[in-house]
Amino acid sequence: MRRRRARGVSRFEWPVRVYWEDTDAGGVVYHAQYLAFMERARSEWVRDLLGDQRAVKSAHGIVFVVRAMQLDFRSPARLDDALTVSVMPTEFRGASLLVNQTVERDGVVLVEARVRVASVDADTFRPAPIPVSLIDTLKNPRNA
Repeated sequence: MRRRRARGVSRFEWPVRVYWEDTDAGGVVYHAQYLAFMERARSEWVRDLLGDQRAVKSAHGIVFVVRAMQLDFRSPARLDDALTVSVMPTEFRGASLLVNQTVERDGVVLVEARVRVASVDADTFRPAPIPVSLIDTLKNPRNA
């Protein structure tokens, strides 16, 4: 895991290795598996900055859910590839945030995504504002 600054925005990176279970019969990563790779990276990003997601739920009564996602598949990943999955927040609203994500191999972007993440009440699953303290931490991570 690494965090670095890119164009004034903190970029979180998470390493992923491609295993047999991630591929189709041809040894190419199955398209839906990229969603799992990106979910892991977003979960680790939240864990790195805010702690365990159960702690966020307990302390603030909210959970984060994917509201919408746009994907651009540029090039395939293959069995045994070492990938880097990035998370870069680009927009913060009252009850949602937008993150850009990439899946890269050796610095080459294979998949690009724009992900709208919504904050919802943990009990009702209705939209709920993201506490300002959480937005501040996500915008300005420590040790960035």
